[in-house]
Amino acid sequence: MTPFPAVSRAPIVGVGATAARALTAEFARHNAATSAIVVGADHASLVVANAVEALLPDDRLTLVAGERSTADLLRDHIDGLGSWIADRVHVVESLDEAQPADVVIVGEPLTGSASDVRDLLDRLGKHLTDGGVVTLAVPATPGRTGGAAAELFRQGALFGVGSDLVVRNQPPLRVHRLRFTAADTRVAATLAPAYRPSSVPVTRGMHIDSNGVAAAGIALGLAAVARTARPKSKLWLLPALAAAPVAAFFRDPERDVPDDPSAVVAAADGRVLSIERMTDERFGPGEFLRVAVFLSVLDVHVNRVPVAGRVTDYFVEDGGYANAMTAAAEHNVAAYTVLDTDHGTVAVAQRTGLIARRIVQRVPVGTLVARGERMGLIRFGSRTDVYLPADRAEAAVSVNEKVIGGSSVIARWLN
Repeated sequence: MTPFPAVSRAPIVGVGATAARALTAEFARHNAATSAIVVGADHASLVVANAVEALLPDDRLTLVAGERSTADLLRDHIDGLGSWIADRVHVVESLDEAQPADVVIVGEPLTGSASDVRDLLDRLGKHLTDGGVVTLAVPATPGRTGGAAAELFRQGALFGVGSDLVVRNQPPLRVHRLRFTAADTRVAATLAPAYRPSSVPVTRGMHIDSNGVAAAGIALGLAAVARTARPKSKLWLLPALAAAPVAAFFRDPERDVPDDPSAVVAAADGRVLSIERMTDERFGPGEFLRVAVFLSVLDVHVNRVPVAGRVTDYFVEDGGYANAMTAAAEHNVAAYTVLDTDHGTVAVAQRTGLIARRIVQRVPVGTLVARGERMGLIRFGSRTDVYLPADRAEAAVSVNEKVIGGSSVIARWLN
C-alpha cells in the first residue's frame, strides 16, 4: 500500500502560484509560533516554497516527500536555502515520523475516490493538534472528484473553515480548509487576515472581487457576440462600455487595519446611518450597541470582519427589499454572522436594500477570523449593521460620518 493513496493515484495536476498560496495561507496567517506539515512535498513545488517563505522565527515546518521527490532531495534543497531555514525545517521519511502540527498541507491535488480521500483524512487527522487545520485541493472539474469533494465537506462540516475556488490554475482547483476539532477563540487575535483567491489583484493596492471579474467577462462576451452577429451595428459598444463600471463596482482595495487591540473596525464602506442600544434575543441576553452603515451604489461593497473571533452561527432571514435608509429596512432580507470573541458575542448583519438582491458570505461556521478580514459582499448598495455588547463597547463615530471598511474605528472596547 502506498503512503498516500489519494495522492499517489492522481495524475500530474499542476499547482500554480495562486493555488500554492491558497494551500499555505492558513500557515502563513499565524503571527504566533505555529507548526505545519507538508505531505507529498516536492523539492521543486511552489507549495514548499510558499511554506518556507511563511516561516517565522519560532515556527516549525516538517516535509514528507511525495512520489515526485525523495527525502534526500528535500534535505539538499532545504540545506541550500541557508542555516536559518534549515534550523526550522525538518524532513522525514514518512508521515508517521512527524509530530502533530497546527496545520497539515497536502502538497498535491487529490483525484482519488471518496473512500481514498476519507482514508487520507483519517490519517492526517491523527497528526493535527486540537483546533488544527488540514488544507488540500481537488480539481474543480466534473468527474470522480465530485464524490470526493462532497466527502470533504461532510468530514469537515462541524468545524470546517471553508473552501476557495482557484480559477487561475490549470486545471482549476477547489482548495478546502478543514478543521475536525473546535478552535480556541483566543487564537483569532494572533491571526492576520486570510488570503482569499476571490480577491483578484489588479495593482498592488487594488483588487477586484471574483464576482466582478465574472460580470465584466460576461459583458465583454456579450459584446463579442453582438459584434460577430451584427458587425455593422454599434450595439456591441453598450456591453463593452459597461464592463469597466461593472468591474469597478466590485473593487476590493487593500486596507490598513489598525493595530490598536481595543479598536472595532467598520464592516463596510459607507455613511453611519444610526447608533443605538437595543436588545436582540437572537444573539443572547443583554443590550447590544448597534452601528448601522449605509452603502450607496458608489461605495466599496466588500464587507470585512469588525473584530477577531470565531464564527459560531450564520443564518439568513427572509424579508423585503425596502430602501436601506428607511426604517422598513429592518425587515429586509438579511444574513447574520455571529462571532464569539474575547469581549462577548458580536454579530454582523448584511442587509439587502432597494437594489441589492444578493448577499455573499465567505466565512463558514467554525472559522477563526482576524479583524479587518474579508468576509463577503453585498451586491448593489445596502447596509451593514455591527452588534456589540453594550456594556463592553462605546461608539467612536457619529451619525452621518463616513467610514472605511476594515480601517475606520467605529467603536472601542472598554476593557
